[in-house]
Amino acid sequence: MKASEVSQILMREMARVVVGQDELCRMMAVCLIAGGHVIIEGAPGLGKTLAARTMAKVVNVPFKRVQFTPDLMPSDIIGTNVYDAAGGRFVLRPGPLFTSFLLADEINRTPPKTQSALLEAMEEGRVTIDGVAHNLPQPFMVLATQNPIEYEGTYPLPEAQLDRFMAKLTVGYPEHQEAKRLLNNVQNGFNAQLLQEITPLLTPQDVLEARAEVNSIRVEDTLLDYILNILEATRRDADVYLGASPRAGIAMLQAGKAMAVMEERDFCVPEDFKSIAKTTLRHRLLLTPDAEIEGLNPEKVLDRVLATVAVPR
Repeated sequence: MKASEVSQILMREMARVVVGQDELCRMMAVCLIAGGHVIIEGAPGLGKTLAARTMAKVVNVPFKRVQFTPDLMPSDIIGTNVYDAAGGRFVLRPGPLFTSFLLADEINRTPPKTQSALLEAMEEGRVTIDGVAHNLPQPFMVLATQNPIEYEGTYPLPEAQLDRFMAKLTVGYPEHQEAKRLLNNVQNGFNAQLLQEITPLLTPQDVLEARAEVNSIRVEDTLLDYILNILEATRRDADVYLGASPRAGIAMLQAGKAMAVMEERDFCVPEDFKSIAKTTLRHRLLLTPDAEIEGLNPEKVLDRVLATVAVPR
């Protein structure tokens, strides 16, 4: 199945239950076929968890949800070796990380020691337990959520962790008519726990084939320079303490290629990369204390950067 078909099916089915969050559904589809991980930020009750569960059901892959809490340990996520007295040997008891889609719910509520349990899995698609590497199922994707309002008892993700997420998606409140449609769905019997309206229309193989199609897209040198110019501009900006990393450039490249194949093109245009620049870079920039005092945020800095970097013709 072509990547454009995979994305269209995914967005159409997700829109049936994740009401009023079309941009969220679109960018989740981009990251899925681009092979990236996603962090979703929004107030409670906006459908973050529902979006992740719906996507997993459409793709028909194993799905695990972990509620991140202050007392969660790394072994609670990746698993551990336990002694089998009958067999006289240690056997692996895999944790919830051994799945295709992992929902790390409220990831910033667990300490850095436990957050770091995801680092190897997100970068290399495997985990190491007692010195033995174990490959994770493919496709593998981490979908993390966090609440931007409540900071008490939270542990902000370190830069090394944030840099492993291809995109940071923000979720806002739906418009009046969309919210009314949501209420009508519930009135007519919709049950978010059952997701009975969703039929698995895709397979893991469809996703892997879509990713292969994304990887096959060639990008002109002028567009590669455009990506690099954006990254370098963030590093030179006086209001930025830490600019975008080389991994950020890879995220932009892959997401831009996914945007192209979703529009049934076998080539990229500058708008592919410009349109996803803020989504792929906003969580990777650290601003100076003075900039934060002045009320600046990464989005405003990126608006300035994108306005000043020349677009290839």
